[in-house]
Amino acid sequence: MVSIGIRLEDKSEWEARVPFTPDQVKKLVQELNLEINIQPSNIRAFTDKEYKSVGANITENIWDSKVIFAIKEIPIRYIFPNNIYVFFSHVIKGQEYNMPLLRKILDQNCTLIDYEKIIDEKNRRLIFFGNYAGLAGMIDTLWVLGQRLKYEGYSTVLGKVLPAHKYNSLEEAKSELSNLGNQLKDQSLPKEISPLVFGFLGYGNVSKGAQEILDCFSTEEIKPENLDKFLTSNDNSKEIFYKTVYYEKDLVQPIKQEIEFELQDYYNHPEKYESKFDPSLHTVLVNAIYWEKKYPKFVTKRWLKKAYNKNLSPKLKVIGDISCDKEGAIEGTIKITSSDEPVFVYDPQSDQALMGFKGNGPVILAIDNLPCELPKESSTYFGNKLLPYVKEILKIDLNNSFNNQDIAKEIYNAIITFKGELTPNFSYLRKYLSK
Repeated sequence: MVSIGIRLEDKSEWEARVPFTPDQVKKLVQELNLEINIQPSNIRAFTDKEYKSVGANITENIWDSKVIFAIKEIPIRYIFPNNIYVFFSHVIKGQEYNMPLLRKILDQNCTLIDYEKIIDEKNRRLIFFGNYAGLAGMIDTLWVLGQRLKYEGYSTVLGKVLPAHKYNSLEEAKSELSNLGNQLKDQSLPKEISPLVFGFLGYGNVSKGAQEILDCFSTEEIKPENLDKFLTSNDNSKEIFYKTVYYEKDLVQPIKQEIEFELQDYYNHPEKYESKFDPSLHTVLVNAIYWEKKYPKFVTKRWLKKAYNKNLSPKLKVIGDISCDKEGAIEGTIKITSSDEPVFVYDPQSDQALMGFKGNGPVILAIDNLPCELPKESSTYFGNKLLPYVKEILKIDLNNSFNNQDIAKEIYNAIITFKGELTPNFSYLRKYLSK
């Protein structure tokens, strides 16, 4: 009988997610006649007993399984010869901190599949945690805003919002937020902080999830090109939240004025473009964009230092950096946080992070594993995406060459290493391994 292994997650005490839920394991056992070996865990969102009840083996020794699934990186000490591993490896950008892991995988003649590279013909990811980073991130961002306003002396309904992990479920969180939205109609916002404007950088799954949470309140969307005029008018309400969603065309402009913005040209030649984004128009920024070093930064340290000098009190209070690139699009994100210490105030004068809500600067939320705060729902979504590809992954034949694998192209193209060799799509990683 073919077996698969599911490793426990131990990178963080908050990492309760799983590749497959008990119900999904039951399907694998019944439909594919698989033996499922699962390492015991005290922090997993689902109990060992739940897995055992659907036919899984609870065992420390999963390493003889044909394929080993995990969520986060597997520690180097658990990379054993000739195994097939499937997890988020965080090596595809040549991340320096994970090059030792990639070297060990190569040295041990292992095969590595990365969920992030299981994509369709339009380069859209097929295996992911959906909009759960956005959902959890926006709940947390609203909580942060409520706490910051409380620190500044404002009593609002947002002071009753809890972090995402304090709710029993996403359904409960949305219900509670909707109730607070109704209360806002009777307990309007102080005029000093109105109108409350949320700027969303990005429009994909993460952004949509975040907007879904904000829409538990009464909201009105303002187009980027109309926001400046809207803020100078008196046509706004203290009972609703305003949101502005930014696409690439709203964030950047060609450096040479004679050139018009063209999306594919921006992707291919970002060096020809510069940011035109004005952070000062927003109370809250929600960063939900994909970013690499080649792209412009949208909230720079230089802007923050000028905006938060001792004589000015800018509108911007909170940044929910869901994308979480350290000193990336949000340059003030100088550290990554966790659910037990989720926020810091970025002090632009000293270029330091002051943990908590107090200080002269924006409060920044920068948790890099937000779906962990909704572990059952996010795992269910993820597993449902992964299930259709398990059969194809199991068809990998280590007795044949890489070129002769008879598997779906989505899986074939996601194989980073095959029997200890970088595959052609990922040969570029050699230059990072040699550093």
